[in-house]
Amino acid sequence: MRVFCVVLVGAALAGVATGQNDWPTFGHDLGGTRYSTLKQIDATNVTKLVRAWTYHMTVESAPAPAPPAPGDSAASDAASGRGRGRGGRAGGGRNSEVVPLVIDGVMYITTAYGRVAALEPETAKEIWVYEVKDGAPATRGLEYWPGDKQSPATVFFGTSSGKLYALNAKTGKPVPGFGNEGIVDMKPGALNGLENSSFGLSSPPIIYKNVVITGAHVQEGPSVGAAGDTRAWDAHTGKLVWTFHSVPRPGEAGSETWKNADWKNRSGTNVWGLFTIDAERGILYMPFGEPTSDYWGGDRPGANLFGTSLVAVDALTGKLKWYFQVVHHDTWDYDLAAPPVLFDVNQKGKKTPAVGELTKSGYVFILNRLTGEPIFGVEERKVPVDDALPGDKAWPTQPIPLKPPPLARTSFKREDLATVTPDLNKFCTELFDSIPGGLHAGGPFAHYSNTPSVIFPSSIGGGNWNPPSFDPGLGYLFVNTMDFGSLNTMVKSADGSRYSRSGYNGINRFWEPESNMPCNQPPWGRLFAINVNTGDIAWQTTLGITDSLPPDKQKTGRPNIGGSLATAGGLVFIGATDDSRFRAFDSKTGKELWVAQIDAGAHTAPITFQGKNGKQYVVITATGGGFLGDRSRADTIIAYALP
Repeated sequence: MRVFCVVLVGAALAGVATGQNDWPTFGHDLGGTRYSTLKQIDATNVTKLVRAWTYHMTVESAPAPAPPAPGDSAASDAASGRGRGRGGRAGGGRNSEVVPLVIDGVMYITTAYGRVAALEPETAKEIWVYEVKDGAPATRGLEYWPGDKQSPATVFFGTSSGKLYALNAKTGKPVPGFGNEGIVDMKPGALNGLENSSFGLSSPPIIYKNVVITGAHVQEGPSVGAAGDTRAWDAHTGKLVWTFHSVPRPGEAGSETWKNADWKNRSGTNVWGLFTIDAERGILYMPFGEPTSDYWGGDRPGANLFGTSLVAVDALTGKLKWYFQVVHHDTWDYDLAAPPVLFDVNQKGKKTPAVGELTKSGYVFILNRLTGEPIFGVEERKVPVDDALPGDKAWPTQPIPLKPPPLARTSFKREDLATVTPDLNKFCTELFDSIPGGLHAGGPFAHYSNTPSVIFPSSIGGGNWNPPSFDPGLGYLFVNTMDFGSLNTMVKSADGSRYSRSGYNGINRFWEPESNMPCNQPPWGRLFAINVNTGDIAWQTTLGITDSLPPDKQKTGRPNIGGSLATAGGLVFIGATDDSRFRAFDSKTGKELWVAQIDAGAHTAPITFQGKNGKQYVVITATGGGFLGDRSRADTIIAYALP
């Protein structure tokens, strides 16, 4: 189900060309390219990187500078006692996915310990700290606004309790003219009259001119709850500017995809991930998640717009321009969450403004960002319907891009069982054969069933909120994905009216839970470069190692959440994996050039900036934990630089 509406066309860059030495917003620019023109660190010297500083986010811990010795930072970390965050000061325990910002010589962060801080970016020395008393600040970070004659430079962030904060960027104190002494309660107008509904923010807002735009973090079940609407607020006053109904009301575009009153008080359908903006045209791109409930759609027949859709609106008014639904009647939890990346596609001398969207379903859609039309073609292909749960009418087709090909495993059969080790093969074979005829599997888009089911990609996804990066010189979009499945059974409620998901034999990922090794053949994690001018894969490589295997078998790739950074130095930096490593790859070839063992898994995306001392720094948050079963734990933000 797609609608295409033409908007004004004009030559423009995807984002803003400001702060090339800084990192001024989540994606570096409003177009989300995560590309820096800094090139002091390049392919010839990246192996010399050393840890410059480590910031511990716990209240009692102070920054711990690393020894200035050159060489392999993995060795330096071991020598300094940092290890892998198993205890001591690096022990931590609270997952953080924060992407720091660096503007005009100041770094801004949120922490998993209820604090928002401004740091000296060359040393991690605290400039100011603000303690959030009501809820936790958004786990993925915050947004910066330079202010104007009316208001000071401000950092904005949301909380798990549904508040939107505005802090003076210089002092860390709430801005009194914004809302109620620097705080706006976002719950009014969002709870659908259900006062106990869950509502908050887990990702940073985005700012266009004087408008602060927020998504929503809401429940995944039951069906009725807080709205996942996108809203915009006046940056000066905190007053509501516009609301975009993520589940359209009667008479609104898309309302025909809902039956009767099934839309009413429907939760989900929210941007819990990241927005991007075409700054010159003033277009906001919103990646929406699935409507509630996540795995059961019997009470919401139809395509269910704007569920699992990329939607473009006017950033100042919220008026709809176009939408593209990536999954119809989603019952797989295949939310869109990754930030849409804006770039130009060059073909036969013609330049087309485009947007690329990584999906949990394992595909990347490349669309004309002015109209929503696929640039390389999309087919509506028939998918299984007979395996859908009783009472849930499955959608008969799903959109599949002709290019690029799938970037993650989208199906499974018994002969795909892992043979990495005899013990793993034995465990996985016995698990698969534990019911007559074997576990329900297939795909793409095989359904979760009342029979134990193996579904690829898993509900975590082929991609997740992973921010890709884009090198405009090469025309390469860098995307990381993972290849492992979900293992679940759908169980009928006591009153027989609906189904909910449950694990099978105490497992809900298709892996051996003690070793965290997936039951499908490797690779289990990959990094891709996509040539956006052709739609082809320029290169791919495994991403991550399995430490518990013998050295000659370790290069399996690993499950990963988080994204990458591309630089003019010809490098792609990425953490993301659950093996507690930070890596750099050659952006032209995909060759791994540098790897450092870090305090824990870095399930976030790195940044880079140039300090006042002229040095280029690369920074990554490493706390472990999260959705991947990552047992590493730390509370660190780590900076690297040349010695």
